[in-house]
Amino acid sequence: MVDPKQRSIDPAAQQMIQRAADEQIDLAWDRYEAMQPQCGFGQLGICCRNCHMGPCRIDPFGNGPQRGVCGATADVIAARNLIRMVAAGAAAHSDHGRDIAHVFLQAACNPDSDYELKDQDKLLALAEEYDIEVDSRPIQEVAVELGEKALAEFGQQDGELVMSHRAPEARIQRWRETGLMPRGIDREIVQIMHQTHIGVDADYRNILKQGLRAALSDGWGGSMIATDLQDILFGSPEPVRSKINLGVLKEDKVNIVVHGHEPALSEMIVEAARDPELLKRAEEVGATGINLAGMCCTGLEILMRKGVPAAGSFLHQELAIMTGAVDLMIVDVQCIMPAVAELADCWHTKVITTSPKAKMPGVEHIEFDEHHAYEVAKRIIRLGVENFANRQPQRVQIPEEETELVGGFTAEYVYTLLGGRFRPSYRPLNDAIISGRIRGVAGVVGCENPELPQGSCHVGIAKELIKNDVLVLAGGCSALSDARAGLMVPEAAFKYAGKGLREVCETVGMPPVLNVGSCVDNTRILIACCEVLKEGGLGQDISDLPVAGAAPEWMSEKAISIGYYVVGSGIYTVFGTPQPVMGAPAVRDFITGEGIEQLVGARFDFEPDPIKAAHLMIEHINRKREELRLGPMMYESEAQEPEPVAAS
Repeated sequence: MVDPKQRSIDPAAQQMIQRAADEQIDLAWDRYEAMQPQCGFGQLGICCRNCHMGPCRIDPFGNGPQRGVCGATADVIAARNLIRMVAAGAAAHSDHGRDIAHVFLQAACNPDSDYELKDQDKLLALAEEYDIEVDSRPIQEVAVELGEKALAEFGQQDGELVMSHRAPEARIQRWRETGLMPRGIDREIVQIMHQTHIGVDADYRNILKQGLRAALSDGWGGSMIATDLQDILFGSPEPVRSKINLGVLKEDKVNIVVHGHEPALSEMIVEAARDPELLKRAEEVGATGINLAGMCCTGLEILMRKGVPAAGSFLHQELAIMTGAVDLMIVDVQCIMPAVAELADCWHTKVITTSPKAKMPGVEHIEFDEHHAYEVAKRIIRLGVENFANRQPQRVQIPEEETELVGGFTAEYVYTLLGGRFRPSYRPLNDAIISGRIRGVAGVVGCENPELPQGSCHVGIAKELIKNDVLVLAGGCSALSDARAGLMVPEAAFKYAGKGLREVCETVGMPPVLNVGSCVDNTRILIACCEVLKEGGLGQDISDLPVAGAAPEWMSEKAISIGYYVVGSGIYTVFGTPQPVMGAPAVRDFITGEGIEQLVGARFDFEPDPIKAAHLMIEHINRKREELRLGPMMYESEAQEPEPVAAS
């Protein structure tokens, strides 16, 4: 027996979860329950398989082994395991950045490329950051040099990453003094793998420092490169209205879902879906058109730039297929469950893999080639169109839920969002914080995890924060959860926000929760912090600001890397469920206490209850306001009580 309400707070998801139970089809939640009890040693972070003398495990109760065969303690084992997660997460995000840099360079070198350099103002600004001469040079020539210099940072062996110099001077000096300044993207990841090999580093503090440095090479390197080059290639996002949830799938159209993280192909898929030849063929097979829908972070990329509706987030990927209406699911990399291939066999859905890094047995593979991007996109779209005829109408069940949202907010757009074109500036935001209309800013990001009711913690934290006049910037699956809950439209301010935040939202017509994009786009939050500091009046370093971060339902190694580059940048961050360090008291105390705070000016907390987590963030923001000697909040909160969320 299944209670869908204990698995997700989204009514559309609940409908599909019940359908799966009725048809005896297992989903992520079923596989999670079947895995119980999970390995307690692994959850505590105190098992080690780094050599063949093991696997070793430490008894957390002190009655069994307290050292591995090599002599590694629980703290050494947990620290090594943790920063290997950082390495994998940083590698995933940074490899995304590398792939985008290759596409960028191909577009710059080839005038006949299917891609164009859409945001040339940002191109020129970024070129100046890389000390590239721009005056009296063709834009393509500048772009080629920029692409080459960006790619060189991945293999760079010494020096400092160019984008790390965007941080305030106080933060840069802190990184230099503590030995945390990243030298090169790949170098820091490789050093983690060497440092955690059998018989190398046995000092958990030194191990964790390298984890921080590698994470910073992701946040201020690979991920930031990905975001900026994507903006240049595909256009910098601006606010756009769209819709989200399974209701965006259409019974009378060819439904094509793009899922994954890298937008180079999905941008071409959007263009190909408008091709007159393919639209005509869709009519010939009985459809009224071609309907694109996004899933996960690729979905956010095309939503932010093209307004393409999103069918859902990580835990919706199986549910979308369960509707019986998805004719084609196109996947690239990251967060794609291998289970979708088997599930698709129960329906008519065709799954296509497109990356050489991410293939599935029994699934057709059509490799993306940036040199023939549009041609490949048309070939893939045609498969979906032809598959429409195989749909079984009697098995189609599309939930009605679809919610409006506004997406497309960037650190650059804040200038005109708050100040207008007449007076573009961060001054209105700083003034709102200083005057007490806005208490502070929170970045709430990250994954979904079937061990928690889907969306409950993301939405619970966001509602509690905006009720207390904290502006929320949301990215990744967190943004998609908040959008489904109706928090990403301006009208949400009147229902959920405190009076001060409500006044600001009403004045500029913005939602109280801003969608900043995919998980690599979390770097936009770092840039926004830097812009606030430049505007003045709120300290000298990111750690001075009344800001906080959260990853309420995290599950991936990328979330660990993000968490460590956010804390490494000076932002206090709350994880929902604990990181795998609870069996290593010294490591746990270091990352949640004074050890890491003395190093970088911020620390972690772990709190699964979304309301308690929100108030940990609010208390931190209040302390920062006091340290900055800001006045009291202008109004007491007058927002309605938030809707109850499922217990975590």
